[in-house]
Amino acid sequence: MRHLIDPTDLTVKEIDEILALAEDIIAHRAKYSEALKGKKLATLFYEPSTRTRLSFTSAMLELGGQVIGFSDANSSSAFKGETVADTVRVIRCFADIIAMRHYKEGAPLVASQYAGIPVINAGDGSHAHPTQTLTDLLTIKREKGHFDNLTIGFCGDLKFGRTVHSLIKALSRYTGIKVILISPEELRLPDYMLHEMADNSNLEFREVRTMEEVMPELDVLYMTRVQKERFLDDEEFDRVKDSFVLDPEKLLTAKKDMIILHPLPRINEITRSVDNDPRAAYFRQVENGKFVRMALIYTLMKWADENKPFEHTPVFNEEYVMSDELRCPNHSCISTTEDVDHIFRKGSDGVCRCAYCEAKAK
Repeated sequence: MRHLIDPTDLTVKEIDEILALAEDIIAHRAKYSEALKGKKLATLFYEPSTRTRLSFTSAMLELGGQVIGFSDANSSSAFKGETVADTVRVIRCFADIIAMRHYKEGAPLVASQYAGIPVINAGDGSHAHPTQTLTDLLTIKREKGHFDNLTIGFCGDLKFGRTVHSLIKALSRYTGIKVILISPEELRLPDYMLHEMADNSNLEFREVRTMEEVMPELDVLYMTRVQKERFLDDEEFDRVKDSFVLDPEKLLTAKKDMIILHPLPRINEITRSVDNDPRAAYFRQVENGKFVRMALIYTLMKWADENKPFEHTPVFNEEYVMSDELRCPNHSCISTTEDVDHIFRKGSDGVCRCAYCEAKAK
């Protein structure tokens, strides 16, 4: 059974096929209007969402299917203490595919072990957001025409920004990619990701502190919100916040064909005066999200119909170990609150990391 928990669950070839399918859906929408007639998508959203949840709902409806589920964990049996594993065992009786957003990192991975139907990670804590990554890739493809040999600046909260983590992983498999990380010291990309990027021969990257110093180089500027709540000191936040607000003045040195992406919601990191700039692609990005989710749901349902065997535990390669001696220290990880197998991956740096959230094991 195939799931989408992390962007790397798909090969580059499979991603390209899903993006090509999304473009075919855009060009021939009527052809797919009853493609999943009689099928049901369950949207299990344990934390708030506007774009992602409605995008999944719209995607399934436009494929001719139906949607069930919940948009608030307090309205589900999770409020009574039901585990993720038990919830998906129940949901599989009613639905053909699941889209799950959860505040606990690794929850969709746990769900995939027990669901018996395809599971799509619609965002797990600060960990990963693979369908946003597919959305970003489709937008880049439609706007720029290719992925290779692009310089991409990621700006804002790179430490907790799951969309940033997922997109960097996906782009690292293409050639000639240059990544520029623009953030305050407090919100730098996590060390484990910096190590992985350093080990990737396809990827060139560097860190800077302001977008102005690199703006002329960028083909894509990926904005995220600098989150005040992540700072212990209000004065420190006030010192850096204006460096990460995009306005027309900062765009004066940008390439004429650069595109601006943002996973949304936006607070104040892109001023309203930028919205009418043709380089502002973030609302086009939202619409692309619906089409790429249509393509993903369609593809996963097709793969499920091929009757690939379902395993109650994920198929891990030799890098993964199951250990009762190691523990994940991340309180936001599903392994710290539910009875799950303790699974770890040994990275290229020799450090064992939790398979659910990638935190360094203890």
